[in-house]
Amino acid sequence: MTTLKRGRYNARLADAPDDLTAAQRLRHLCFHGTDGVDADRFDDICAHVLIEDAKTGQLVCCFRFLPLKDGAEIDRSYSAQYYELSRLRTFRGPMVELGRFCIHPHFRDADILRVAWGAMTAYVDENGVELLFGCSSFKGTEADQYLDAFTVLRDRHIAPKRWLPRVKAPRVFRFAQLLRRKPDAKLAMLRMPPLLRTYLLMGGWVSDHAVVDDQMNTLHVFTGLEISAIPPARKKLLRAVAG
Repeated sequence: MTTLKRGRYNARLADAPDDLTAAQRLRHLCFHGTDGVDADRFDDICAHVLIEDAKTGQLVCCFRFLPLKDGAEIDRSYSAQYYELSRLRTFRGPMVELGRFCIHPHFRDADILRVAWGAMTAYVDENGVELLFGCSSFKGTEADQYLDAFTVLRDRHIAPKRWLPRVKAPRVFRFAQLLRRKPDAKLAMLRMPPLLRTYLLMGGWVSDHAVVDDQMNTLHVFTGLEISAIPPARKKLLRAVAG
């Protein structure tokens, strides 16, 4: 992925140790609310995307990609620690896991997410990716504040059975089985993480349960997006940003 410049922001691949450290510091701030470094063993095998303020150079968003040649490599992914993904082993075609996505808490500009998706689109197109997947996180580990969002996921966005992840993590919230309520659609969208909301608008799907991740202080759902399922009009918009 070459450098992407759009308006106030630039997106580029990390190309030096200091770039990775900056991303790890932003991740720690976003996920834990304190100064520190969020690092794990997957950092060394991933490509890292940085989105910076073009004028100041400040890092405002980051995420990482783990490319896989096909579903046979799914067990190499970060997500495989938490979800039983054997059904996806039969997926034929290049895959990319998107992980550790975060936006600096002091920046509320919607263009940051737009540029991030432009960078993702450029990477997907350049590498012939057919499935984008990862863990979409809700902040905190208490499900009560997200019940409307989880109900919408249950009603509209559960993965096709042929790809549906099974339970692997020791602590999960089985929202597809437990929830019996009519959701407030407006509140559901407000509670939905912005990245997940965009996945869903493009035809993405999720697991039928959320993992309770105490280490990262999140609830997360496995999320998949088959590139062929993205509506043509939305692909055109994404490629306009990526181009």
